[in-house]
Amino acid sequence: MAEPDFVQKLIVKLHLEPLQMEGGLFFQSYRSVDEIPLEHLPKRYPSRRRFSSAIYYLLTHESDSFSVMHKLLTDEIYHFYLGDPVEMLLLYPDGSSKHVVLGKEILGNQQVQYVVPHGIWQGLHVLSGGKFALLGTTMAPGFEPDEFVLGHRAELVSKYPQEKALLHRLTRVS
Repeated sequence: MAEPDFVQKLIVKLHLEPLQMEGGLFFQSYRSVDEIPLEHLPKRYPSRRRFSSAIYYLLTHESDSFSVMHKLLTDEIYHFYLGDPVEMLLLYPDGSSKHVVLGKEILGNQQVQYVVPHGIWQGLHVLSGGKFALLGTTMAPGFEPDEFVLGHRAELVSKYPQEKALLHRLTRVS
């Protein structure tokens, strides 16, 4: 268990700030200088992109600290660094869903790295009983705000009724 002010020390050390669209705290640790021209990207992209980007991402046990259901145009690679396990909910176009646990217990079926394919709904939170989790994500091409699509509770629950309880936990917009 972490000392009481350990999370606050992480926030200061890593320069973490609130991630407005998604929730949690983050710091963009890398954003490539080089760009990929629009004509060299798949048609799903509306504009040019940086080669890649990376962030630190912190979630805590507080009820408003979670990654809201969203989807992106680019695959997102999650990296678990330290803390308590995190539950990730993935929702697929065919109506199916998957739960992935990110954490340090690799032999206990937790993942230290996981790729969320582009276009898949995703959201995550620290599992009950946990205090915090420090993660990272990497994207190539790099993240741009215009690709973030926010999930709406009513729409997602209607398509994924089997995940109703968790969707209430991982959405802010009805």
